[in-house]
Amino acid sequence: MKKLKKLFCLSLVVTMLFTLMTGCTSSSSKANKYIGEGQGKHGTLKVEVTVENQKIKDITVLETKENPILSEPVFNQIKALMIDKNNANVDAVSGSTATSEAYINAVQAALKKAGLNLSADKISVEPEKEKQTTQEYDVVVIGAGGAGFSAAIEARNAGANVVILEKMPSIGGNTLISGGEMNAPGNWVQKKLNINNDSAETFYNDTIKGGDNKGVPELVKIFTDNALASAEWLKDYIKVKFLEDQLFQFGGHSVKRALIPEGHTGAEMISKFKSKADELKIPIKLQTKAEEFITEGGKVVGVKAKNAAGQDLVFKAKKGVIIATGGFGSNVEMRKKYNPEMDEKYLTTDAPGTTGDGIIMTEKLNAATMGMEYIQTYPISNPKTGLISLVADSRFDGAILINQEGKRFVEELERRDVISKAILAQSGGYTYQLWNQDIDNISKTISVHKDEYEELVKEGILYKAETLEDAAKHFQIPVETLKATVARVNEFAKTGKDLDFNYRGKFVSLEKGPYYIQKAVPSVHHTMGGLVIDTNAKVKTKDGKVIEGLYAAGEVTGVIHGTNRLGGNAISDIVTFGRIAGKYAAEGK
Repeated sequence: MKKLKKLFCLSLVVTMLFTLMTGCTSSSSKANKYIGEGQGKHGTLKVEVTVENQKIKDITVLETKENPILSEPVFNQIKALMIDKNNANVDAVSGSTATSEAYINAVQAALKKAGLNLSADKISVEPEKEKQTTQEYDVVVIGAGGAGFSAAIEARNAGANVVILEKMPSIGGNTLISGGEMNAPGNWVQKKLNINNDSAETFYNDTIKGGDNKGVPELVKIFTDNALASAEWLKDYIKVKFLEDQLFQFGGHSVKRALIPEGHTGAEMISKFKSKADELKIPIKLQTKAEEFITEGGKVVGVKAKNAAGQDLVFKAKKGVIIATGGFGSNVEMRKKYNPEMDEKYLTTDAPGTTGDGIIMTEKLNAATMGMEYIQTYPISNPKTGLISLVADSRFDGAILINQEGKRFVEELERRDVISKAILAQSGGYTYQLWNQDIDNISKTISVHKDEYEELVKEGILYKAETLEDAAKHFQIPVETLKATVARVNEFAKTGKDLDFNYRGKFVSLEKGPYYIQKAVPSVHHTMGGLVIDTNAKVKTKDGKVIEGLYAAGEVTGVIHGTNRLGGNAISDIVTFGRIAGKYAAEGK
């Protein structure tokens, strides 16, 4: 009996030791997860880092307010490098500094919690190298924004072998960060909302008038006649989702005609463009800057470029090169060259890559330009960053603009240039936009732009008030004057007639709160001037001849908008002329 007890005890001890050993072994190799945070351009970025055997095994983004199209390529690039080198001490990616720094800081914070001390050596994100420094295509497109994608997809569908060159580390350009609204006369949402008083002719008249008759009539007509077909192409072929029950009426338009993409931003469009380009197997060369055209006998036959790896590249184009590089709103020196007023005192809404490269390159070929002095400011922008305020799109549904004295001073649906000049003439050169919950229920801008709303509130630029007294107190506006202004607008809402500024939309009563009041300033938004093209989107020389093999579309051109671009016309322009450029380049015509 004693022997059995000894054997049982011995067996129990062995089992316990085995269990402890097994437990220790599994514990030492067990993967542990740690959470870290970094501050991004638009708010907190949160990651979860998996650590196993003192090594980074995986990194997952749990929460981010960064634009996914801009940030994902950057995150993936840094993640791969960190895991491969087992090092989080990584340099920021040029062109996406704020986004990449947020990601790096978040990973480092997580690793600090893990107690993981990795190498202090700084490592750089090494750009990919091209295996072939000389490549041949039918059509080379410069720029991966809305115009570039429209051109590339149309050229590919016409049978051409196409490549897109993009100097930035991500796609999208100004299209991505825009509201993405698109004017199209006679569109399907107008019909649903019983808006039957629109036509291509009406749209033409609004556009010509909006640009003070400086647009090229023949090209403006092509633009307005084809805008609806471009919108239907986006909806039916590119699969862009537009809201089915809402339109915007931007300033200068005589009727509501602007389609609104899902999410109220250009991200919907760019993401669908990218999917279609992938489906059609169109390669996109990121961080590849076009620097010079290659010509033979006066015809453009290719592009010399340099990538982030420092390689000199040649992209031959058997049929044509399409310039879709955008304007020059982010190039202060170029702005001052053509319009000294638009100097450093103005911030910009534009993407950082909008520096006029396509215009500068093409001028070396004796290309003609027009309207270069016409530079538009967007009237309602963030006073601290210059970024366009999409929350403030409530202006198109009845929000009013007031000055520091609490008075209206301009029609809220006037042209952007008129409103901007009026704002700059007010005390302090800024305005306040005021609306209530009833207006937001129509525009829905707070719910669809929640991140921007929260950021503006945090910065003290936007304030939610239960009463007009509270709104006035927050920004030190004379309360009695503000109340009198609102009472007058409420009367106009009842009568349907604005006796002060002839508001062309429909006011909504501001009798009930809660209220939203936002401070704003004008910020450089669009450069109307650019290259001169013909009806086939071919670039013209100063003596009126076409440059064979060279096409252009979008903000890089200067033929449509005259002195001032009407809101919602940019998307219609880039898609319409992008498609024209792609079609004719593929045909070599």
